[in-house]
Amino acid sequence: MHTETSAKVIADSFTVNPKHRITTMEVTLHRFVLAEFNTHRVFSRNSASSRAIPVEKMLERFIGDPAMPLAWPAEQPGMQGGEELQGQDAVDARKLFNQVWANTEFLIQEYLKSHPDKSGRLHKSLINRLMEPFMWHTIIVTSTEWENFFSQRCSPLAQPEMRVAAEKMREAYQASTPLEILHPQWHTPYIREDEQDLDIKTKLMVSAARCARVSYLTHDGVRDIQEDVNLFKRLMTADPPHWSPLEHVATPALRAPEPGNFNSWSQLRHNPFLTTIREELFPAKPKRKRLTKQIGRAHV
Repeated sequence: MHTETSAKVIADSFTVNPKHRITTMEVTLHRFVLAEFNTHRVFSRNSASSRAIPVEKMLERFIGDPAMPLAWPAEQPGMQGGEELQGQDAVDARKLFNQVWANTEFLIQEYLKSHPDKSGRLHKSLINRLMEPFMWHTIIVTSTEWENFFSQRCSPLAQPEMRVAAEKMREAYQASTPLEILHPQWHTPYIREDEQDLDIKTKLMVSAARCARVSYLTHDGVRDIQEDVNLFKRLMTADPPHWSPLEHVATPALRAPEPGNFNSWSQLRHNPFLTTIREELFPAKPKRKRLTKQIGRAHV
């Protein structure tokens, strides 16, 4: 399978004023432009960390579906590349990347063969970093403000791999028709049509868990609502808790300004309803009465 830069809308909503729009997208782009993507603070985002992916699985993706540059510009002063390399210069540039990619695979494979005992080899959080320049990366991103991102990243001045991703996102955004929702309804990414009858607490938990996983499906490739709820519980009981997936789930705001990075929407992470959910999931244990020994005091 050959991956390409892509973007699709997962959920799209507005409330009262069409300008008060919130959109969630799933975006696949080159891993080496992720840092540029992450500079946009109006975005709430989640993606799979290479620290959590087994080396063998990461290596399989690295070998079978490398993310090579989309353009081969010539060197020149400044951040933007020059004209596209031609002839032998272009061949040599591609050869450089292919050799680095092939050598990286060879060295990692040799290292794994020489260290079959996992207890005696580097953790995947380090080995996997070596493969990141050639990896694709899938992100879930939610925002109420997109124009500045589109203006900066769809520009000819942007790095080609970033520009193509931004253009795909803009196309998906413009082609999508948001649905109107009113308080106390919720914007719930990854909730399917046949799951709309779930009770509201379950729906919010499932949506947040799937945002954490960036998928409708579990890692076993199935839809499992109970496993989604279990994942939500693990997000909440982690020390410290993993709050960011709860930012994609939102309801129309009743006050302004709201905590968080959205305009006119209240994120589950900051919404009082989260306290209700947590109290039901983790009821407080009744306090035991302390028995105190009564000691008589002499009266003078």
